[in-house]
Amino acid sequence: MDFGITCLRLNTDTQQHAYVLRDCEQDAPQYLKAALATANRLQDILTTPFQTGLSGNTVRLNTRQRAAAEGSRHRSIRTRSAFGHGAGPAIGMWDNQTGTLPNGETPLIPDSAFSIEPNVSSRIDGWDKEVKIMLEEDAYFDGTQVRYMAGRQTRFHLINQWGNDRIGSACTQ
Repeated sequence: MDFGITCLRLNTDTQQHAYVLRDCEQDAPQYLKAALATANRLQDILTTPFQTGLSGNTVRLNTRQRAAAEGSRHRSIRTRSAFGHGAGPAIGMWDNQTGTLPNGETPLIPDSAFSIEPNVSSRIDGWDKEVKIMLEEDAYFDGTQVRYMAGRQTRFHLINQWGNDRIGSACTQ
């Protein structure tokens, strides 16, 4: 689900993932949970080194290099200001991962709100396929650290297609 609200020239942006449980399943498959954990790690790689004065292009480049060194594949870094889609430093764009001018050279400043929007593909063993996890979470940079305003997704939202009678003890696995 991808959802945003604009109010008073502020723009939220949230994208989270759900999983529809199969008959008698109680949780998302491990490969999907591992893919989400990889996306969360990319969020950490992106936001942990936020530092006042660093340009958006420097943050993007450092993030891509560190993610590649950790084996993250097919990653995209995108972070934008919550104060309009063009205000503040550009830290990657969905269609440009090589550097953005002039906003990519804009420095990070304290008391800024961002939509943190990385995505990463994870290979599914035995499938010959990849799954892409795209996260969009609103966060606040206080000049020292980044905090997610409403937390961040670290688990799938589970949807039970059959009702509670098809989960747990009623199933034989």
